[in-house]
Amino acid sequence: MERAWWKEAVVYQIYPRSFYDSNGDGIGDIRGIIDKLDYLKELGVDVVWLSPVYKSPNDDNGYDISDYRDIMDEFGMMEDWEEMLEEMHKRGIKLVMDLVVNHTSDEHPWFIEARKSKDNPYRDYYIWRPGKNGKEPNNWESCFGGSAWEYDDTTGEYYLHLFSKKQPDLNWENPKVRREVYEMMKFWLDKGVDGFRMDVINMISKVPGLPDGEPQKGKKYASGSRYYMNGPRVHEFLQEMNREVLSKYDIMTVGETPGVTPKEGILYTDPSRHELNMVFQFEHVGLDSGPGGKWDIRPWSLADLKKTMTKWQKELEGRGWNSLYLNNHDQPRAVSRFGDDGKYRVESAKMLATFLHMMQGTPYIYQGEEIGMTNVRFPSIEDYRDIETLNMYKEHVEEYGEDPQKVMEKIYYKGRDNARTPMQWDDSGHAGFTTGTPWIRVNPNYKEINVKAALADPNSVFHYYKKLIQLRKQHDIIVYGTYDLILEDDPYIYAYTRTLGNEKLIVITNFSGKNPVFRLPDDITYKTKELLISNYDVDETEGLKKIHLRPWEARVYKLRLS
Repeated sequence: MERAWWKEAVVYQIYPRSFYDSNGDGIGDIRGIIDKLDYLKELGVDVVWLSPVYKSPNDDNGYDISDYRDIMDEFGMMEDWEEMLEEMHKRGIKLVMDLVVNHTSDEHPWFIEARKSKDNPYRDYYIWRPGKNGKEPNNWESCFGGSAWEYDDTTGEYYLHLFSKKQPDLNWENPKVRREVYEMMKFWLDKGVDGFRMDVINMISKVPGLPDGEPQKGKKYASGSRYYMNGPRVHEFLQEMNREVLSKYDIMTVGETPGVTPKEGILYTDPSRHELNMVFQFEHVGLDSGPGGKWDIRPWSLADLKKTMTKWQKELEGRGWNSLYLNNHDQPRAVSRFGDDGKYRVESAKMLATFLHMMQGTPYIYQGEEIGMTNVRFPSIEDYRDIETLNMYKEHVEEYGEDPQKVMEKIYYKGRDNARTPMQWDDSGHAGFTTGTPWIRVNPNYKEINVKAALADPNSVFHYYKKLIQLRKQHDIIVYGTYDLILEDDPYIYAYTRTLGNEKLIVITNFSGKNPVFRLPDDITYKTKELLISNYDVDETEGLKKIHLRPWEARVYKLRLS
């Protein structure tokens, strides 16, 4: 397998609005990031993925961009950004920027021009259609609820927006649009950025004719995803982007690709195809979604998690590369979702980290994950800020007549604001995030769960993450070893091996508050063993044949085979 720096890296995602506020306006900013770079250096991460900091009216917290070559006023100025990049590079930390090119803001100069008239030179930068029988051009539902079409009075036509109506989709069929995007990417790469995380990049190619989607039971609009996810020209566009831009720089690229299968994942990430280094797939974070989608919540099972993770590990082996994540700005907190955020918060946070970081792929840590931050339960919908959450609440309560408290329970479990509450730095007011009033409330548990306490406690989640990151730098097998599932049918234990040459790792994780017994499969024999990491004290002389596991226990052994 070919070595690459991005395979060996650990990435830390910063959601700037919630990271650290340097000027007391209640909003995290770039100078706040600069202030905390020594903290990231201490943790040991190699790369920062920075969620969007470009000019934006903030309808979707910066994922609606009005100027790709400037910085949002709330976050600072270009000089601040340049200083941040310089300070990161000084500390050996690379910067990956968010690239949002499926859509722009409706306040982008291109769209302001496009809506002026049907023959405007920028009209074809977006996707416009006349209505059908006095209704929308097709029946697609937006990812944020409601129609994916917005009527525009000036020209009497509709424009497509797969997300908010303030996020019109770009028309990638137009070569001028693609040229503009590539020039903008070069602008940032020439400034020294080390790569891009590409927002919903598998949605840029739409099926010609934009056919109607399958109607959804009890819903006004249909899912059109089969006509815009992994569309007919998406690989052609990405290969062109690679040829024109990406191949000319030593960078890391990761595509956010909802709805991809491992087979499609290989098409995006096989090095011989010259597209992307890796993708974010969503299968494992969709295990608790029913047929009705994200808000149709059902329990996930360990059997399904094993099946999904193993499928991605094995099918991409030697052909593509995995992104390993349980948290990001769009997902609830992993310890609340897959672990136990009460009695065993610390143990289960460490177990989840072990389970993830020992797999093959590049691990991503989302801000606060490394101190075991949890989901939040705000008393009122008024406390929430996320457009997706607010739209869902309104739709379910006002249109479907659902019980408001039941809808709030869904938000407590899956709402995106769970990940967006301010980073908990210490136990002072507003968790030390700001001296002002934060843009969204802080999770009340900040008195116990915060960076200051974590740094002071050698057994904290933080120090465990630090050790995991160090191990990755010391042992090639963690990066390059092949993965194999063991104890497939165990209802509580997720165990697997990694093999490279004469070495084997055994990764044992207990996904329960129970005390299951791990039994080493007979076909695994070894000369010597070494305990690399564990989240409980372990007697190193204890044998591997049979282990009585404690609640949420994790252990990793390195075996020498001969």
